[in-house]
Amino acid sequence: MTTVASTRPVPAPARPAAADRRPSASEGRAGLLLSGPFLLVYVVFVIGPLLVGAVVSFFNTTTVKNGLGAWVGLSNYTRVCGDPLFWQAMWHSVLFTLFTTPPLVLLALLFAVLAARIRRARVFYRIAFFAPYVVPSSVVALIFLWMYTPQVGLVPKVFDAVGLPVPDFIGSTSGGWTAVTLMTLWWTFGFNFVLYTAAIQDVPGDVYEAAALDGATPWQQIRFITIPLLARTTSLVVILQIVASLKVFDQIYLLLSGGPNQSTRPVIEYIYDTGFTSYRGGYGAAATLIYFAVIVAISAAWYGLRRWRASRAAA
Repeated sequence: MTTVASTRPVPAPARPAAADRRPSASEGRAGLLLSGPFLLVYVVFVIGPLLVGAVVSFFNTTTVKNGLGAWVGLSNYTRVCGDPLFWQAMWHSVLFTLFTTPPLVLLALLFAVLAARIRRARVFYRIAFFAPYVVPSSVVALIFLWMYTPQVGLVPKVFDAVGLPVPDFIGSTSGGWTAVTLMTLWWTFGFNFVLYTAAIQDVPGDVYEAAALDGATPWQQIRFITIPLLARTTSLVVILQIVASLKVFDQIYLLLSGGPNQSTRPVIEYIYDTGFTSYRGGYGAAATLIYFAVIVAISAAWYGLRRWRASRAAA
């Protein structure tokens, strides 16, 4: 009696999962070499100035004399915390964040969804929405300053043409906040739009096809598919926008110079005025580090909240 050898292939030994595999020494060296230029720039232009500012904040440093000046310890920090102008500028930065963050998140989501559903000239609309973001802030400020100029600007002429009273966009506090908010919405809208557009492209098309076969309308697809699947992107966009709005300086400084009567001056302009206009380098460094700590605390709190919500969802 003869036996026939089995022709069934012998299974190959299982390979370790990619997540469990440790990188080799050559891969580690390659990663270090590739990230080396960025790390060098980061240390020189971010970590270095931060450490120098921390040292300067403990001295009575002035920007018109060489050296650190006299040691003052924590007095710069106590004077900053006791200065009502600092807290007024802090409130202006928070107010600007409240004015700009919700519309920049919601409008970016809305137009990204609409641009994804356009069948013709989709690339044109995406470029058109993103294009203002690459324009320098000085150019944007000059354009809007000309548009807001009384009697000769485009916006006052439009108000005159329809018989409405012309708001004082430059000389009043409420008009100034309106002017800088509208300018910021037009200028920085494109960054969030690109983030949402990239996230929408990652949503599988089969999900929409299955929903359409089940009778879901386009609005129902957006409400129950697109928006829930963009939750992580929305969380990222919100924290990035909050941090970016808290760091506002150039558009307010170029358009309004913090006026009228410093009623729109943000914290960074306050730091600029004290450090470079009043030549109080140590005081300005202390104010910078206090505001830096505030922004880091907000970012850490948002990150902790995301981790807590993710752990609860996993449980």
